[in-house]
Amino acid sequence: MKVITIKQPYATLIAEGLKKYEFRTWNTKYRGDILIHAGKTVDKKALERFKVYNFEYPLGCIIAKAQITDTEYVDEEFVKRVGPTNPLVYKGIIEKNDWEGYGFKIENVKKIKPIYINGKLGLWNYDYEDEK
Repeated sequence: MKVITIKQPYATLIAEGLKKYEFRTWNTKYRGDILIHAGKTVDKKALERFKVYNFEYPLGCIIAKAQITDTEYVDEEFVKRVGPTNPLVYKGIIEKNDWEGYGFKIENVKKIKPIYINGKLGLWNYDYEDEK
C-alpha cells in the first residue's frame, strides 16, 4: 500500500480528521488507499500552536489509513475556500501569499495501531494488511 510521510503535528491532525489536505510542491496522479506515516521531524512552532488539542504526537510510525481522493492546485481561490474551514490548521496557507503547490485531499481516515518504521520521501510502499 502507498504511504506518505508527514511531519508532526500534521500527521496527527490528519489522523484526527482535522486536516483534510496535505500540501506538497509536487502533484500525484495516485488515488486510493494510503497510510499516514508520522515522520521523526517535528514542526515545533506548529506543535505549540496545536497544544489546545491535547493530542499525542508519535514519531516514526504509521498512525492512520486514509484515501487520497483528489489533488488541487493551491491558488488564491483554493486558499479562500479551504482556509476558513479551520483557520488554526490552515494558518500556513492562509498567510503565505506566494504558495505554489498541490493539496492532496485526504478522506475516509481511520486511526490504526502504530507501526514503527522509518519513513521515506515521496509516496512509498509498505506491505500492509488490515486488521480483521
